[in-house]
Amino acid sequence: MKALYTTLRDSERSLWIHLLDESDLVARAEQLSDPSLPLYGVPFAVKDNIDVAGLPTTAACPAFTYTAEHTAPVVQALLDAGAILVGKTNLDQLATGLVGVRSPYGAVPNPFNPDYITGGSSSGSAAVVSQGLVPFALGTDTAGSGRVPAGFTNTVGLKPTKGSMSTRGVVPACRTLDCVSVFALSVADAETVYDLYRGYDAEDGYSRPDPAARPKALPARPRLGIPDQLPWFDDTQAEQAWKQQLSAMADIAELVPLDLQALHDTAALLYQGPWVAERYSVAEPLMQNQDALLPVIRDVIGVAEGMSAVDAFRAQYKLADLKRQADALLSQVDALLVPTSPGIYRIDAVNADPIRLNSQLGVWTNFVNLLDQCALALPGGFREDGLPCGITLIGPAWHDAALAEFGRRWQQHQPWQAGAVGSDLPRVTPAQASEDDADHITVAVVGAHLSGMPLNGQLTERGGVLLEATETAPCYRLYALANTTPPKPGLIKSDDGAAIQIELWQLPVSEFGSFVGLIPPPLGIGSLETADGRLVKGFICEGWAIDDATDITALGGWRAYIAQRQNTAN
Repeated sequence: MKALYTTLRDSERSLWIHLLDESDLVARAEQLSDPSLPLYGVPFAVKDNIDVAGLPTTAACPAFTYTAEHTAPVVQALLDAGAILVGKTNLDQLATGLVGVRSPYGAVPNPFNPDYITGGSSSGSAAVVSQGLVPFALGTDTAGSGRVPAGFTNTVGLKPTKGSMSTRGVVPACRTLDCVSVFALSVADAETVYDLYRGYDAEDGYSRPDPAARPKALPARPRLGIPDQLPWFDDTQAEQAWKQQLSAMADIAELVPLDLQALHDTAALLYQGPWVAERYSVAEPLMQNQDALLPVIRDVIGVAEGMSAVDAFRAQYKLADLKRQADALLSQVDALLVPTSPGIYRIDAVNADPIRLNSQLGVWTNFVNLLDQCALALPGGFREDGLPCGITLIGPAWHDAALAEFGRRWQQHQPWQAGAVGSDLPRVTPAQASEDDADHITVAVVGAHLSGMPLNGQLTERGGVLLEATETAPCYRLYALANTTPPKPGLIKSDDGAAIQIELWQLPVSEFGSFVGLIPPPLGIGSLETADGRLVKGFICEGWAIDDATDITALGGWRAYIAQRQNTAN
């Protein structure tokens, strides 16, 4: 537990609004008594617009802050399943935004390049999972807040059917549309968590009972509807990544181009129509205080002051007609497949043009809840610049399990996702709650053992826990070794080196020997220096092996190299 607390404490502060202290974490772990619980000892985080009794709920708005008297049912279900809450994560204020920079607690930097956005509004929840700080985290999703951040952080974002879970104890954005979403590294983990917190809540007026029959799987080779036209807003790397994703998807599905204009017309209703008045219903007291809200949030929500009940009814009529068109589209295929977003932006660009760029990010997300659909955001590989680029499956209400089943197929089909088949979530047991690190060793991995890579299972099956994603000191060169299966890198210390992306894993000492025994020459384990000066055990390479290897130092890490290989192959 000490190692977990230290890692959380030392993580990027803008990820969190409230972190539990070490004594609280130990107390929560020591309360666990039933190892058979499905999430026994699994640490997790929740977005700070979801109530946890005794903790403040801010919704990233200090003027709104209150101490929750009750725990939201979705969180309580996970606590009852044995999970350990570690903290509450940052978000776009009042869950209004898809960018992750609209918070007085700081912009959440992208884990793969801090100059870029993480996406929002569930920015902190996606980032803490992407960085390996927790195995899963809860977000919320009204317009895409549980999907856009997943696409930008190489995580899974499960956006359930609205009403399939309770939203009591969740600060409303648009109460008629709000969902509680989950971020994880694998579809299996995300579905495990969702199955624990979903269910009818008689005290929630928008909760709905499950239908008698819920589809469990898509066909062996499903027909997936794809957009016949796509706006890329000049992001050529996103466009190229989509072409590669379609090429890979064609191996396991039939792709059917469709005219999806009805979806775009629906998306326009969310912020250009009277649903913004739902946000105003929560923010109205704050609108009277000039300093309570960020200016961009005030601008977005303030539009509602010029709307009327007549506008609301007219929009409802239009939505009903658009839903008929959307249902007709879905009837032609087994599900839709779209880019999670049409591109990604630098933080400074979003700050300079906050409303237009935010709006562009919602092209493929804003319509889903309005049309009563479910969605699953999936990792889709990496762009040429090393940033993740996600895809999203969309289906009718109550098709959550069917999308998840196919999502697992997609992850197993991708070489760089082969280890993301779950669901053996890292756990902290009561016995570990007060122990020090004497029984564990930190191992730095740089290539095929990274999260989602082919050999990652050699760590997880030995009880390995991902501590953090970081970099080496700037004194290493990275090489793609020749004739290795699966492809492997070699890390060599050098006077003219650079910082290389790595992950630090905690491995039980009792398992370390068997792990080392799996490492083939020319690789071995030695001492490796991290960016902050720590010396840890890590993969090193014998010098002779680089004679016929390819120097890939300039790419900064193995994931970027794998992405480049895929680009070349396609």
